[in-house]
Amino acid sequence: MHMNAYLMFDGDCETAMTFYAECFGGRIEAMERYGNGPQCDGEMSLDPEKIMHARLVADGWMLMGSDCPPAYMKTPQGFSVAVHVEDIEEAERLFSVLSAGGQVEMPLQQTHWAIRFGMLVDRFGTPWMINCEAAG
Repeated sequence: MHMNAYLMFDGDCETAMTFYAECFGGRIEAMERYGNGPQCDGEMSLDPEKIMHARLVADGWMLMGSDCPPAYMKTPQGFSVAVHVEDIEEAERLFSVLSAGGQVEMPLQQTHWAIRFGMLVDRFGTPWMINCEAAG
């Protein structure tokens, strides 16, 4: 079994996924636009330039996303994307880059379970936990 996060965006999926590729590395394998996909029946009005499906892939993980149709867009709640790194410098770099323009929920700091742990919501509204259990 594999689990992957599928993030929904309010019109800025392409910008967000490009940013995440810069932050985490990996390669964008899909950036499919609504205008190139099948037409939807119903009342949804979708910008053909917005992203229907995006996929960022690296060794051992995948992050997917989409521009959510406006009628279905909700503020993310009750979850965070957890990132586990092996050295303090990488934890500090990721926390700094992801929190720029966003909101720090818990500063990156030592805890009883980790040498560094912090929580933030990035500028795209995605909640993150950065965790470094090993000294580095």
